[in-house]
Amino acid sequence: MMKSKADEEDYWNSSKFKAFTFDDEDDEFSRLKESKRAVNSMRNLVEEDEGDDDEEEVEKVSWSGEPVGSISWSVSETAASNQKADREPAFPKVSTDSVTMSRSHSGYSLSSLFKGKTKAANFQSFSDSPSDSSLRLYAPELRKPKSEYKDYVSNWSPEETVQRMQQGKVVSLEKFRSLQDKLLLLDFAVRGHDGNVITAILIYLKRTLSKEVLFRELESRQTALRHLIHYLTETRDQRLLLELLRALGRMEDVALLQYKEHLSIADENKRRDFLKTCLNLPFSPEDSAHIQDHYTLLERQVIIETTDRHAERGGKVEVFQKFPRRASILNMPMITTLYYCCFYHYTEPEGTFSCPLNIRQTFKISEKQYFVTALAARAKLKAWSDVDALFTSRNWLGFTRKKSPLGFQRVVDILQKNSAPTEVLQNYVALVDDAELRISLAQKHKCHDIVINTYRDLKDRQQLLGYRVKVKRGSAEERKIDELLNNSQIRWKN
Repeated sequence: MMKSKADEEDYWNSSKFKAFTFDDEDDEFSRLKESKRAVNSMRNLVEEDEGDDDEEEVEKVSWSGEPVGSISWSVSETAASNQKADREPAFPKVSTDSVTMSRSHSGYSLSSLFKGKTKAANFQSFSDSPSDSSLRLYAPELRKPKSEYKDYVSNWSPEETVQRMQQGKVVSLEKFRSLQDKLLLLDFAVRGHDGNVITAILIYLKRTLSKEVLFRELESRQTALRHLIHYLTETRDQRLLLELLRALGRMEDVALLQYKEHLSIADENKRRDFLKTCLNLPFSPEDSAHIQDHYTLLERQVIIETTDRHAERGGKVEVFQKFPRRASILNMPMITTLYYCCFYHYTEPEGTFSCPLNIRQTFKISEKQYFVTALAARAKLKAWSDVDALFTSRNWLGFTRKKSPLGFQRVVDILQKNSAPTEVLQNYVALVDDAELRISLAQKHKCHDIVINTYRDLKDRQQLLGYRVKVKRGSAEERKIDELLNNSQIRWKN
């Protein structure tokens, strides 16, 4: 039966529902009374036949009078569910044949929210007393699955926790407070061979254990120990790393770690003074020799740099004017320092710090290394007399001969790279022992006399004839070849 528009307006104007205001009372007793009036006011709207059904289907409205499915209803009902999830049973399922609203707009009915003992398909009236034992409020059950709820409370064993960390899931390590559990976490992480998990657990142990206990336990866990050392090195926790190495008795590592600090010192004088203090650290004999050489070299470089800078600015030293310095000698390697001194201070007496021979003797540089460095430096300056003097040696009878600690092929390469003229190159190409290699080098560097003389010594007439067409017509080389070919005293092989 349809109601007239006047009847509908009369009904809604006389409704007992109250609009929401922020001044509503919040105490439980007032809200319970309001709920009772709201439910009783809905009783007349139920138009179903009385039967054997245990639950009634009423027009679906929310506890606060808002339409079911609205945003406000969803928020309030979800909050109620979360607050009572630990102590209330699941939301009861309503099964009815007649529905007053479309399923697409359906929600939870008041008969489901306020479930009590029913008689003759009618609502049981509520008591005004909030302590009435018959009153039960059932909010919608919106719990997560049990496995996820367990995840929320973090009820995992050490092994399970490590497994979940390996899977990239978030876990809390704070619940593991005993030393045994913490060490189990570390051991399971090591067995899993996951460096990220090992490091994460070590960070937790570093924060929650004393240094003495942590160092003691890591001494028997070398894999975890290496991870912690690497972590402290990467994070530059120098203080704790030194304490750890001292506790393990690794004094050489402590010394090397302290020595490494010189890299962060920019001022050369302060760095030199720091290296001097490192001489007393407990290094191995071999490392001690290296530290001593480093300190001595830097000390010498400081002296040379100061002197040469002053000389260069004075403008009175020719070599500095012709070949200005491109960089400072400070903190350069030993061989670079030797090259520098061979370039700028080659003729200085042995008593000076910058003398190349003094540097060779002080740092025990091998003959071959000194020879190669000096040869490159003097060839760069085109000081060919100094180059020649490097090869000259005298025997006990006073005779001189050319001698080199490295092959003459290598000597030729160094001279050629420094643009040595042909007349200089041929002196050293001629000293190559292997005939074929000597001919190849002579042809490459256009040392014609060496090629001609080698073919003569080999008595190879055909090769000499073939080479005649390669030299310039009418040149001295062509005339020399003709003289050899016409020489009847040479017994040619072909």
